[in-house]
Amino acid sequence: MRKRNKLPFEEIERKVHIKKESSSDPAYGCIPEERSVEELLHSGIINLNKPSGPSSHQVSDYVQKILGIEKAGHSGTLDPKVVGVLPIALDKSTRVVQMLLKAGKEYVALMHLHKEISEEALQKCVEEHFLGKIQQTPPLRSAVKRRERTRRIYYLEILEVQDKDVLFRVGCEAGTYIRKLIHDMGLKLKIGAHMSQLVRTKAGPFTNEGWHSLHDLKDAYEFWKEGDEQLLRKIILPVEAAVAHLPKVWVLDNAVDTLCHGADLKVPGVAKYHDFNVDVDVAVMTLKNELVCLGRSVEHSGFLKKNDKGRIVKTHKVFMERKTYPKFKLE
Repeated sequence: MRKRNKLPFEEIERKVHIKKESSSDPAYGCIPEERSVEELLHSGIINLNKPSGPSSHQVSDYVQKILGIEKAGHSGTLDPKVVGVLPIALDKSTRVVQMLLKAGKEYVALMHLHKEISEEALQKCVEEHFLGKIQQTPPLRSAVKRRERTRRIYYLEILEVQDKDVLFRVGCEAGTYIRKLIHDMGLKLKIGAHMSQLVRTKAGPFTNEGWHSLHDLKDAYEFWKEGDEQLLRKIILPVEAAVAHLPKVWVLDNAVDTLCHGADLKVPGVAKYHDFNVDVDVAVMTLKNELVCLGRSVEHSGFLKKNDKGRIVKTHKVFMERKTYPKFKLE
């Protein structure tokens, strides 16, 4: 069986280190999986299989109208004709999509060559020019400034070649344009090429193995209104699913409310943690695995092992409501 390639975060085996043994008071907060459907509707995220036709913005609008919520936001625009994984964050959780915009993506693409070429020559071209760092200028119709920039191709696996059609899977850094990648491959091969079809199969921790259609969502919502919440619970995930790819720090109950007011995380509030480097995105969690906030590390995780004081994460975005946990005065 062919080994499936992985995005960078999928290669990391995250070990949990204990800083301070502690447990969380069941009187406060809630295990994410035990939230009510009403709570999920206003703070959840959906792994949607975007259909061909509507824009990503239109799909977000459809979700908003189906669920009767005030806002919904998507992570990573897909062209109207492109299908696949499009995470949609609901209401209060929309700010979490920023963490997904920067996460790696995977696509399965169908490339049409303008002349036939051997699979060996194609493979050689990929290995020599389209793995690792590449230079890419965004296409004319793009949301970013058209200037050459560096992007990383983590893997590019040719799945099937039939005449002039090439099916391949590619894992890449966010912001890589697959249509342009295919065009550049055609230029390098000196035969020309264009994209026939494209499916996004991964966006950060979300994959095609857990996606749902707009029809699924509509049906599940109607079932819920009739008293059956089982299907809707499968589709709307807790917001914590959107940070599954990030390193985490778990905090003591007495640190939660201070963080909810925008304070930075300091060492005395830490219960356990993953390994992480300086200046990386970190998810700060309660001991019930609730997302409190997102921040940027100001020290590496080794600092926690050696110190009992000091700042460890600069808070950027707070997701938990204030007073969810009682206010404590830290020693």
